[in-house]
Amino acid sequence: MNRLPSPEAVLFDLDGTLFQTETLLETVHRRVFDTLRSERLYLAETPPIDKLLGSLGMLLTDIWQRVMPDASPAAQERANVLLLQYELEELALGRGSLYPGVRETLDTLRARGIRLFIASNGLEAYVKGVPQVKGIAELFEGTYSAGEFGTASKVELVRRLLDTFGVRSAWMVGDRSSDVEAGKSNGLSVIGCDYAGFGREGELDGADAVIRTFPELLSLLPE
Repeated sequence: MNRLPSPEAVLFDLDGTLFQTETLLETVHRRVFDTLRSERLYLAETPPIDKLLGSLGMLLTDIWQRVMPDASPAAQERANVLLLQYELEELALGRGSLYPGVRETLDTLRARGIRLFIASNGLEAYVKGVPQVKGIAELFEGTYSAGEFGTASKVELVRRLLDTFGVRSAWMVGDRSSDVEAGKSNGLSVIGCDYAGFGREGELDGADAVIRTFPELLSLLPE
C-alpha cells in the first residue's frame, strides 16, 4: 500500500468507520418500528435493516425517504426522535462495539502528534455519545455533526471544521461516498474503509487508499 504525506490532522466518520453500527442498530431498528406501529403512525411491515444500514452516511431526512418513502412526514419526524432515544438507551446498556484496533490506532496517531476529529452526518447527541460511552472521546479535539450545525452536506460540515480549527493538511477517513466527496472537495487525502460491509459497489471510488481493517491506517503514514 502506498504511503501518503503525513497529515496535521485526521478526520473520521463515525458509523462504519470507528463504530460497528449494526451491533447497536439491530435492536434499535426493531424498537423504532414497533413503536411507530403501536402509535399508529406507520402500519406497514418493518423495512429490512439492510435498507437502514445501507443509508448510513446520509442526512437523516434522506435516510427516512429511502427506508420508508411511503411514510407520512409525521411518521418520519417521530422516527428521528425514536432513533436517537433508543440509540442512547441501548448505548447506555453497553450495546454496540468499536471496530477492532480503534483505540490502539487512535492512541498511536495521537502519540505521533496528529490531531484527531470526528465529522459525521448524524445527530449531535449520538455522535458525541458513542465516543463518550466507548471511552475514546478525550482523544478527539473536535466532534462535528450535521445535527449540531445543520449543514446541508458533509462537504460543508468538513469545511466548517477545518476553518474553525485552522487545519491545513488532513486525511478524511470514512466508508461512504459522502466521505470521499467531503475529503476531495476540501483538498484532503481520502482513506476509504472497506470493512463495514454495507457500502454499495463503487462507494469508495476516488479514495487515495482503501483499508480493510482499521489498524491498516498506520501503514499509510510515512516511515
